[in-house]
Amino acid sequence: MTFLSIILTVMLINNYVLVQFLGICPFLGVSKKLDSAIGMSGAVIFVMVLATAVTWPIQRLLLDRFGIGYLQTVVFILVIAALVQLVELVLKKYMVGLYKSLGLFLPLITTNCSVLGVTVMNIDEGYTYLESLANALGAGVGFMLAMVLFAGIRGKMENTDIPKVLQGIPITLMAASILSLSFNGFSGVIDGLFG
Repeated sequence: MTFLSIILTVMLINNYVLVQFLGICPFLGVSKKLDSAIGMSGAVIFVMVLATAVTWPIQRLLLDRFGIGYLQTVVFILVIAALVQLVELVLKKYMVGLYKSLGLFLPLITTNCSVLGVTVMNIDEGYTYLESLANALGAGVGFMLAMVLFAGIRGKMENTDIPKVLQGIPITLMAASILSLSFNGFSGVIDGLFG
């Protein structure tokens, strides 16, 4: 599998948010405004790639070597939490506006199951180190794609006369499900390109 096919597959066919339903909390919570969606996505991409860069060697060189693979989840969560703290400190110091707009959702990257999912699935799929980094990058860009698309949809919904019974959560979930369904069409395209 080439790096491009890994990236495109995880972005479009196996999108962590829209197909695997991982990372739904920030997807629904931060996608109200485009700038917040892009900022959150940038932080998630950074954390996904960096977490993969750190957790893959830990798994292969430490956990597998010493037969303590059962500690994978705990170790990966600790690594992700430390990386999120690093991102939070950098944003607080250098990008104060973005830090304030993300608010509570920035620390939630620590518990964002899509970040943990990428690191675990890289190991489960048997990816090499570089393939894992490509998968993490593709998953992060796929997360951003989902966030930006949904922010656009939610922006359009604000200017639409929605029946009272559907306002709020119901219309948001309906729009998310329709967006999710639209990604099913990409499976044939990617298979045709790399099949």
